[in-house]
Amino acid sequence: MEGLQLAWNLGLRRIRVEIDSQCAVQLLRNQDAPDHPHAVTIHRFQELFQRDWEVTIHHIYREGNKGADFLANYGHDLPLCLHNVSCSTRDFHHILLYDCQGLSETRLVVNES
Repeated sequence: MEGLQLAWNLGLRRIRVEIDSQCAVQLLRNQDAPDHPHAVTIHRFQELFQRDWEVTIHHIYREGNKGADFLANYGHDLPLCLHNVSCSTRDFHHILLYDCQGLSETRLVVNES
């Protein structure tokens, strides 16, 4: 939510959100989830989506966006608030280079439907 607000404040009007949880993607795309335990948060996201901009939400496996996966794991140990993270660490630089080159890993996905 903070990232979307930051994008809005920076004047960015075409945003692609990639989430590694198919369940979260479905909840954010669903217009009606009043009984969900996180209904208030879902509603806040949907209010952001209604602004005069283009926000698309996509499911992506964590191997498809290793930079975001790295930051998500890194953030588990930080207090809940907005953090600016330097891209200067050697490990993170290599991960971003990997993503920019479109490299990926093999992953077996079992479709249970």
